[in-house]
Amino acid sequence: MTTTSINTERVEAGAHGADSHAGEIPLITGGLTRADVTNNVAGPIEKGMTGRWWAAFAVALTALLIGVVCTWYQIRTGIGTWGLNRTVGWAFDITNFVFWVGIGHAGTLISAVLLLLRQKWRTSINRSAEAMTIFAVMCAGIFPVIHMGRPWLAHWVFPFPNTRGTLWVNFRSPLLWDVFAIGTYFTVSLLFWYLGLIPDLATLRDRASGLRKKILGFFAMGWNGAARTWSRYETACVLLAALATPLVVSVHSVVSTDFATSFVPGWHATVFPPYFVIGAVFSGFAMVLTLMLIARGVMRFENYITMKHIHAMCKVIVFTGSIVGLAYITELFTAWWSGVGYEQFAFKNRMYGPMAWAYWIMFSCNVIVPQFLWFRKVRNSLGAVFLITLLVNVGMWFERFVIIVTSLTRDYLPSSWAGYTPTWIEGGTMLGAFGLFFTLFLIFCRFLPMICMFEVKTVLPPAKGTKGGHH
Repeated sequence: MTTTSINTERVEAGAHGADSHAGEIPLITGGLTRADVTNNVAGPIEKGMTGRWWAAFAVALTALLIGVVCTWYQIRTGIGTWGLNRTVGWAFDITNFVFWVGIGHAGTLISAVLLLLRQKWRTSINRSAEAMTIFAVMCAGIFPVIHMGRPWLAHWVFPFPNTRGTLWVNFRSPLLWDVFAIGTYFTVSLLFWYLGLIPDLATLRDRASGLRKKILGFFAMGWNGAARTWSRYETACVLLAALATPLVVSVHSVVSTDFATSFVPGWHATVFPPYFVIGAVFSGFAMVLTLMLIARGVMRFENYITMKHIHAMCKVIVFTGSIVGLAYITELFTAWWSGVGYEQFAFKNRMYGPMAWAYWIMFSCNVIVPQFLWFRKVRNSLGAVFLITLLVNVGMWFERFVIIVTSLTRDYLPSSWAGYTPTWIEGGTMLGAFGLFFTLFLIFCRFLPMICMFEVKTVLPPAKGTKGGHH
């Protein structure tokens, strides 16, 4: 074979997203064709789920029902069923709220930011990440509503014409900023997710019949696959991605102002907005990788979620985890350098006080554990990667718990210090949130393609013996 032919093949392979260099892991394996992609992704939806899916759905639904019972009991009895007191007014409720908002960050990052950066490895995971964002924000929105104590008055947070006379929302309140930030985030994420579904819904429509065909045809919005349709669709995706990208920074920055604008020791810090944003990306990518590893085995998507995808996400986790560790050290240094006794005591109490165990769980899971992903052998072990992602999510939950609870238990006046012990109602409500998340995600896997078929087809290597490009 001549040098010219070798170079030509390399150029062709690069144009189609193939990894032609020796030793590189391909994006899509198995020598799949476009028809294979359609059959593999659409097949489980059309044929029905396996016994593993039903078992997982039963577990998730059971957890959801437990959460529903606990929430109903709390609303019926009162917020006194939680372990809150006059000193610790925020605990499991706001901890779970911030945790779930953070989980939802990876979806927008993968769908919008990586799209603008033309990162091809996002094609197999963006659909599931976007769905995860929507479900995580839904879980997050539950806790502030319950925390109100009177959830039937939750509509009071919206500034709309009403009959309440001069009573109006306080636009200077960071809690009201959360309403606008998360509402906008959910709306844009839902729109971006649905827009990305349209071409695949049209594919499912063309394979369906009867009532199913009519339903899919309605949501496919008359998609015909014409060149003009594709051109306008891609323009709309890029514009929406450009609009959604600032949300990655703004949403969790707004959430962090709930704490940073207060005068509670350990909260009053300007480092909180970037600290919260990078922590959200960190925990969000860990959750995406957790779900993708499960889907890879249960749905038999080994050819689509390859080691290259896993390695890329592991590198993002290492990078963001290192920044989170830097933020922890910055907090300690700032408290020491400030010379303010209240700030210094707040961090000493976190590290050596009654709840020091929570701080060191947080530090170990978020700073030490991710560093093992520097090693290729660890990244190549699916079991090790899965365990690390679980520990990261545990650590990020404890981060929010440490920030909220330990700061409130030891305020300015020793006479107002108090402990905090969660009740079984709080534990059941948190379990119900996880049940809701996984129930919705499993339903999504059952009725909609969890892998973006049309984007995966654009990164397939060229068929053997052909020189033509993809459509």
